[in-house]
Amino acid sequence: MKKLQRTLSLPGAIAVSVGGMLSGIFVLPGLAVGITGSSIWLAFLVAALCILPAVLSKSELATAMPKSGGTYVYIERAFGPLFGTVAGIGLWLSLLLKSAFSLVGLSAYLYVLIEVDSGLTKIIALLALLVIVLLNVFGVKKVEKTQLVIVTISLISLIVIVFLGFNTFDSKLTEPIFSDGSSGFITGVAFLYISYAGVTKIAAVAGEIKNPEKNLPRTMIISLFLITTIYVLVAIVLVGNVEASLLSTDIKPIYTLFKSVGGKTLGYVAGVVGVITLLSMANSGVLASSRFPFAMGKDKLMPNYLGKINSKFLTPVPAILTTSIIIGLAILYLDVVKIAKLASAFKVLMFIFNELSVIVLRETNAQWYNPSFRSPLYPYVQIFGIVSGVVLLSYLGLMPLLSVLGVFLLGIIIFIFYGSKTERSGVISSYGFLSFLFKSGSSEKNESDSKIIKNSSEDISNINAEIVVPLLGDETSTEMLVEMASSIDDKSKINTINLLEVPNQTFLEAVEINNPASESKKRRLEKLGKYKNLKISYESITTHDVANSIDNITGQSKCKWLVMEWDGREHAGIFVGNPIGWLLRNVNSNLALFKDNGVRRFSKVLIALRPGRRNQAFINVADKICQHFDASLTLLNIISENERKTSSLKKTSEDVISSTKSKSELKIIKSNNPAETISEESAGYDLLILGTPEKDNWIRVLFGAGEDKFVKKAACSVLRLTIR
Repeated sequence: MKKLQRTLSLPGAIAVSVGGMLSGIFVLPGLAVGITGSSIWLAFLVAALCILPAVLSKSELATAMPKSGGTYVYIERAFGPLFGTVAGIGLWLSLLLKSAFSLVGLSAYLYVLIEVDSGLTKIIALLALLVIVLLNVFGVKKVEKTQLVIVTISLISLIVIVFLGFNTFDSKLTEPIFSDGSSGFITGVAFLYISYAGVTKIAAVAGEIKNPEKNLPRTMIISLFLITTIYVLVAIVLVGNVEASLLSTDIKPIYTLFKSVGGKTLGYVAGVVGVITLLSMANSGVLASSRFPFAMGKDKLMPNYLGKINSKFLTPVPAILTTSIIIGLAILYLDVVKIAKLASAFKVLMFIFNELSVIVLRETNAQWYNPSFRSPLYPYVQIFGIVSGVVLLSYLGLMPLLSVLGVFLLGIIIFIFYGSKTERSGVISSYGFLSFLFKSGSSEKNESDSKIIKNSSEDISNINAEIVVPLLGDETSTEMLVEMASSIDDKSKINTINLLEVPNQTFLEAVEINNPASESKKRRLEKLGKYKNLKISYESITTHDVANSIDNITGQSKCKWLVMEWDGREHAGIFVGNPIGWLLRNVNSNLALFKDNGVRRFSKVLIALRPGRRNQAFINVADKICQHFDASLTLLNIISENERKTSSLKKTSEDVISSTKSKSELKIIKSNNPAETISEESAGYDLLILGTPEKDNWIRVLFGAGEDKFVKKAACSVLRLTIR
């Protein structure tokens, strides 16, 4: 059975959530001042209070359904495919529109750094979009992993400007507090609503979070508190340092604030931070928004092609391209204010549905609905969220309201053509005279869905396995790697894990790992286990981070040895990460890295160790390997050509190998070039074993970091041992 690996920790989840909200503060405050006046800080605070019911509701829903998909999944389970379709479209549009205004804002901040014609703003935004599309299509992981760094830089910059800004604060600039009375203030609250959209974004990847029952609610609540604090403080400093008349049309307010407080130099810093932050947020938005048409295509609620995954890059290319085209159209034909209002309107609508979903699922007493976190003050919190949402929608203007109605109409049309073919139903389908709206067939599939959710949270590791062998798909010989693992300790249980690293653009559930190649591996390993009398188990796992998954598996099991094939390099490639370097530094179990050079019968084994450094443990392992393959063992000591005292070294080394059960001998060679010497000696052997002491990594000392020269030059297979 395919299993999903949860690798996202609480700090990582908070970073994703906070990161999804930062674009708002870089673009919207200036425009909002034109609507609210200097009370913008209060508008941010009220918007956060209006968001809180959605946070609490979504926390409850996510702990009951810790499955990738977020709001789309919750609404579909409560109301059925029709409203699931509407929800998916609404979420899709809100996120892609947020990416659109991030890109427009990016072009404004770029103008600070490079003086280009202001008329090229949209062209620059489209070019940035093209870059983001390529990154998402190719599934480049290193770019995604920089988001935590970017979020950190942005937060530090904002905190610094808050401290500096209070020193130059001028209370006279804050008058009038309300520029357009209560009506303008409420409109401002609705306008800023989209700034908090990312606070619940993390629920869309709930299936990938460690301990979601606790970490999901914590993530959302902590993120909301952190970002609200930042927003309010920055807003106060902004209106106390910059005249409102200068801000009302400003889409780069953070640059204006930095320049006002610290001059051109600090303004330039703001420009750099603004560009990298908004580019990262736009990329994150494309990544997140493209998941919704992808998931709906998989669920047959939209055209099937949207649910397709590119076989080479493992990314949902049709969904990414469709999403990006709509973002491009929004950039070309809508201004920032319209984009922000539309995004806010769609987000308000979705949050209203979230709160309604909690009420429906609680009141219908759905048997499978058992959240570990329950929203406090139910149903008053939900009612407040629904009422406040309706009020905010009414203040956003005619176009956003018509757009919301348009989403409903579009959702109905799409459902008629595609969704009506599905066999799922919402919980509410059995209640009321309008139940036909909430179902499209038998409810059998809905029952199975709940089982799938439960299965996805199972422990992914074999807790009894003492040897873990991750399979990354590029092994020279799976059987040879597993047999090498068994030779280290043939009495231990071996857990082989077929790992597939999926780009963050793709839901883990969407990738089929139990393919013919995987089934072939499983069959061959079962045959090997019977032939060699080995205890071998096999399982398949999809993950977004191979290194963390392997670390989790070894940490959860009784793992003594982690055995992997290795090409001699520690550093990651740009697309799919090579986890070796990270594992060498972080994994707690013993580590055996096997470089398979095609040798299939080991009769002579050479072990090269630094003299006098915890050699006995390595010799013991080498001896077991030799016994397994019925091979002889040679201990190679390389000493400096200037070394004169060899007798004591010889005596010590002979004592080390004297206790071996296999046939063994000692070889001492004087050389100032260990890499070349080991390479030359390896020609006479079938397997070269290299030891890496835990504290004194002499391999790095002798040969440097990066690609290990001795592995590259070795004429036989190589086994590198790290004994903790």
